Amino acid sequence: MVEKVEVLVDGGKASAGPPLGPALGPLGVNIGKIIGEINQKTKDFAGMKVPVTVIVDPKTKDFTITVGTPPTSSLIMQELGLEKLPGDMTQKATVNLTFEKAVKVARMKRGSMLSIALKEAVKEVLGTCVSLHISVDGKDPKEVTKLINEGQYKALLGPE
Repeated sequence: MVEKVEVLVDGGKASAGPPLGPALGPLGVNIGKIIGEINQKTKDFAGMKVPVTVIVDPKTKDFTITVGTPPTSSLIMQELGLEKLPGDMTQKATVNLTFEKAVKVARMKRGSMLSIALKEAVKEVLGTCVSLHISVDGKDPKEVTKLINEGQYKALLGPE
């Protein structure tokens, strides 16, 4: 029977200390190898807590690592270099995200989104920008969504 270990780790900075070490130690696996693989898979999420699941077969010592993704809002904040948004969230956008960074966030989240096409995944990210009162390329995210629908960002989104 396989053992499942689910933890939250700092992106790119997992260690053999708690919570991983004590959970994996009794399973007799190479903890260093698992930690190295987790850090490799989570390096793009540096500075954020990332959900990680390690599935271990105690008989063969084989393991599988599945990395979740932080919320879209956390990824946007990371791209903006902010720990929190300034001011009152009910006011007009004072923070601007570039369209390229919105595409980057969509690529990071794509595996856990409902969208199949990158174009649609970017629109989901823009929806989060609406909620956070963040402008995109200096425009209201709803306006950017209309421009995507009109084909104005086609070069950045690739073929459909």
